[in-house]
Amino acid sequence: MGKILTEAELRSGTVKREGNKVFVAPDTFITELAKEYITTHALELVKTTAVATGSHSGGSFGKGVMSYTPIASKGAHRFVDYHSGKGYAEKPEHMTHLRGNLLVPKNDARILFRGKLDSLEALIMQTQITAEECGYPAIAQELDEVMRFVQQILACEVKDEPLADIEIFGMDSAALRYASHHLKEVFGIEHSVPHYSMGKVCVALNSLRTFIRETELAAAAAFTVGTEIQRADIIEALNRLSSCVYIMFCKKVSGKYD
Repeated sequence: MGKILTEAELRSGTVKREGNKVFVAPDTFITELAKEYITTHALELVKTTAVATGSHSGGSFGKGVMSYTPIASKGAHRFVDYHSGKGYAEKPEHMTHLRGNLLVPKNDARILFRGKLDSLEALIMQTQITAEECGYPAIAQELDEVMRFVQQILACEVKDEPLADIEIFGMDSAALRYASHHLKEVFGIEHSVPHYSMGKVCVALNSLRTFIRETELAAAAAFTVGTEIQRADIIEALNRLSSCVYIMFCKKVSGKYD
């Protein structure tokens, strides 16, 4: 592994700089605190032979942005601590893979977010079973599309790739937001307060909606550094996904599935 750039070096001025540009060698590993410093101070990290690029607004070493490119390790050090740059021959039990050979503690906010997505998939399946058992196969089938969208979010986060434009049930982001805010116009009902008397399917859909909201908050915690939002695409997608399930809830209340 090459040189490690730390926050202390950035603060001390020992790194070559010109204005807001910071120059480093191509194989330099940037610690987590150094990345936060770069983001907070709107610095531009420039490699001496090339400028690293990324696939989305949260995946490059551009101005005020961060990257998770796997780091080349040498000798016995097969794994690298993402936060400190420390090398390991074997993966410690308290750590897990962030991406490639980069390791983070298992309680890292991004790992917690992935865990939320995993739990969300489990809850979707539970809701599908409830819908089937209560005689609403159409709801179970629609939730298949919700499941695929969640799986797409997880894949894009793990691979550090941009999320495709939102489209669920043939509606884009704007249409989902509009439908969830104009229920009288779209479904002929007012906003309904969930109640146990609405039955198992409505209660299950409401539980799913609230858990998606929790997952959105986990995403916000994982991808916010200072005032910089790294994965606005994922946060918006989860917001619209909760709107989507709320729309399903309202369709059930208004009898659209009967």
